[in-house]
Amino acid sequence: MKVSRKLFLALGVLAGGLWGSAVHAQAPAPAYPTKPITIVVSYPAGGDTDAMARLFAEKLSARLGQSVIVDNRPGAGGTVGNTYVGRAAPDGYTLLFTPNPFTTAPLVMKLGASASYDVVNGFTPVIHSANQAVLLVANPSSGIRSVADLVAQAKAGKPLSYGTPGAGSPMHIAGEWLNREAGIQVQHVPYRGVAPSVTDVVAGHIPLAYVTLGPVAQYVASGKLVALAISDAKRSPLLPNVPTLAELGYRDIDSGAWNGLFAPRNTPAAVVNVLNANLNEILRMPDVIAKMGTFGAAPVGGPPSAMAKVNASDYERLGKVIKDLNIQAD
Repeated sequence: MKVSRKLFLALGVLAGGLWGSAVHAQAPAPAYPTKPITIVVSYPAGGDTDAMARLFAEKLSARLGQSVIVDNRPGAGGTVGNTYVGRAAPDGYTLLFTPNPFTTAPLVMKLGASASYDVVNGFTPVIHSANQAVLLVANPSSGIRSVADLVAQAKAGKPLSYGTPGAGSPMHIAGEWLNREAGIQVQHVPYRGVAPSVTDVVAGHIPLAYVTLGPVAQYVASGKLVALAISDAKRSPLLPNVPTLAELGYRDIDSGAWNGLFAPRNTPAAVVNVLNANLNEILRMPDVIAKMGTFGAAPVGGPPSAMAKVNASDYERLGKVIKDLNIQAD
């Protein structure tokens, strides 16, 4: 069959166009990273958040071939570091590793313009790294062995109090939420961090505390504290025998703890995808899973959209609870 010159030329132009499109589509993304990456932690060194950030930084550095540095920028309930990252260049070299007070801090604190940030739209989510169960524990000397015991004592008029790492924390939200749902009034005692609240509940200075699992695991295992319930929607894989408050009849209560990695708004998708893919692999490493378990953290992972969904849902859902219960930070 003869092919006319015009048809031959037309096919040549079309082929050339398709080849050009293919070359363009397959062009490699800009190299990343080409210099050290900084992960900001908005809390002091030494806590669970800092320790997990350093674990991920070490693993990321080995995989990416660049230094990954953890920079602690504590202050104002985490808002100092959060705001700093929110205003950083969106190039993937300044990131934020944070627990979920990132979402609720602007709802419970009176922030000035210099410390404010847009929880839902001001950052680019990278990954939902882990969940940490919020655990309600009791000192055995209180006579409280279950949530039913707690409610019965409170309704009988016994003065009770519960400690948390601070006013406005997820633990504070859980405590006031149970007060409302159970129709009781247990006094909130805010501490400056997890450690002092754990010290006081173990010593019996307060009968109850809401904490994450890591700091109290040894005390629960030894019987020095009794695990009553967790405030998450589902049981923790690290606490399979401890019921949720929802299971115990307080169906609406869902105030757990999570942590995740965020980048400044408008960080390129190619950069986010590199970080997300590597972190998903890191979260599957047996040594990482084991280390996270010592913090009471269960790996989650998934696409950036999963972190975005959790963050936005908490902002709306917990925002209503915070407003209804008039929860405020100190």
